[in-house]
Amino acid sequence: MEKLSAQQILSSSHRNKSTAFSAEERKQLGLEGLLPEKIESIDLQLQRVLRQLGYKTTDYERYIFLMSLLDHNETLFYKTIMSNPSYFLPIIYDPTIGEACLKFDVGFRSSRGMYLSIKQKGRVKQILQNWPQKEVRFICVTDGGRILGLGDLGANGMGIPIGKLQLYTAAAGVPPQYLLPLYLDAGTNNESLLRDPLYLGLKEPRPSQKELYSFVDEFVEAVQQLFPLCCIHFEDWTGVDAINLLQRYRDKVCCFNDDIQGTAAIAVSGLMNAMKIKKEKFSDQRILFLGAGSAGIGIANLIVSVMQQEGLSRKEAEARVALFDLHGLLESKRKDLLDFQKPYAHPLAPTQDLVKAITAFKPTTLIGVSTIGGAFTQEVVQEMARLNKRPILFALSNPTEHAECTPQQAYEWSLGKAIYAAGVQFDPVTYKGKSYSPGQANNFYIFPALGMAILATGAKRVTDAMFIEAAHAIADEVPEELLSKGCLYPLQADILIVELRAAERIAKSILAQNLARVSKSSNIKELIAQNSYRPEYVPLPAASSVRKAV
Repeated sequence: MEKLSAQQILSSSHRNKSTAFSAEERKQLGLEGLLPEKIESIDLQLQRVLRQLGYKTTDYERYIFLMSLLDHNETLFYKTIMSNPSYFLPIIYDPTIGEACLKFDVGFRSSRGMYLSIKQKGRVKQILQNWPQKEVRFICVTDGGRILGLGDLGANGMGIPIGKLQLYTAAAGVPPQYLLPLYLDAGTNNESLLRDPLYLGLKEPRPSQKELYSFVDEFVEAVQQLFPLCCIHFEDWTGVDAINLLQRYRDKVCCFNDDIQGTAAIAVSGLMNAMKIKKEKFSDQRILFLGAGSAGIGIANLIVSVMQQEGLSRKEAEARVALFDLHGLLESKRKDLLDFQKPYAHPLAPTQDLVKAITAFKPTTLIGVSTIGGAFTQEVVQEMARLNKRPILFALSNPTEHAECTPQQAYEWSLGKAIYAAGVQFDPVTYKGKSYSPGQANNFYIFPALGMAILATGAKRVTDAMFIEAAHAIADEVPEELLSKGCLYPLQADILIVELRAAERIAKSILAQNLARVSKSSNIKELIAQNSYRPEYVPLPAASSVRKAV
């Protein structure tokens, strides 16, 4: 058994209990004199953390403090963020994570996860073996090509895999020791980063698509060999690469792309609840997207699948979905469309005016995935309200300044008719004496629950059916009293309970599709309970396993 010195124990984030070590542990582990006399419970330690956070004046300062806490005491970190998810999730993830990524190189203090450079091509498996944890169940990997709505951030985008995997644990109880954040460094085309002396990544322009995909191929193959039960979570790749890489691997290995499939599932979940409010079916809707990249295509494809479940043919369903990008409406005469966009290019008159596109297509739902703040102007919202008794407006771009419109604008400009959701959290809104609670269509309702289901069942692949089940599961967690206030998503305060229940439903879907490595007779609820992480201190090795520091 590994022999650890007292100092090694105190400097190990997942072993350290700090002032919570008992008197006997201090004696046995050689910690006497290295800690203050007082012995504290984790709840008392949490009180100290909360008081220290109270001295911070911005969420970014709170983020930095929490990351420092994680470096020193992993259990207390998760105890803190799981104590009040609705307060802490916006700090450790969106919207604060956007600022954290922009400042990642300047704020860098310690390495979390792994960094693989394309210069190391040919040695990827060898380098991956340097990771100390040999049972990796999830790798969240990015090349930093499209971080949130901020664009190419290169190595600064590593904040996203780190934050995403923290949500696996905080929102669905996936044990942190199974999680590996990873940055595949293939350079950056961001000129300001290439000139920045503090930039941490490879200072070269991005390679050709062929070179990049060859690098990713080697990485994916190495993961299969070293971590055969691992699920690869692709995150924040450029739109074309995101779609191409998902298609390249989805039927071969256990993987998914959260920007495509997770975004689709949470959008569809919100639309399911919008259908409850409107008392209509998916197959009766006409949906227009502002944005035709990976997120828009992912949502569109999942909507088509749901419409097919309601009886439409694929062609009929695709005809009810249209997209609008920087060059205008996707219509059948355009020559610049990619293959995955063509099913949604219909015989409509060309236009670069969103209002005219709305008038022509007559959508019941407008979904923004454009990253263009304020793109849903007053004229846009009013036209949607003119055409629909209850127009559905989803402003899904983030961070906050990239939202296509605010809930206040949506409700005021539609005269209170809009059913609204955003990709970031907004405060409740009062309009003409009625209180509205706009929900946050954030993927963190989906991918952690999916992760727990994959962990519990040992799923061999990830399918769209799992994401549709996840969408149903999250939608069903919203009570009527919230729906009446326009809230389409569960309260973040209940996120752990909500996602563990969703994980059960997804796990049953995995079993039904014969994709599990566990028996169909398995008790899913028990499997999930057995695998769930709790932020509690556990006994450390006895004195015989410890070498006292000299």
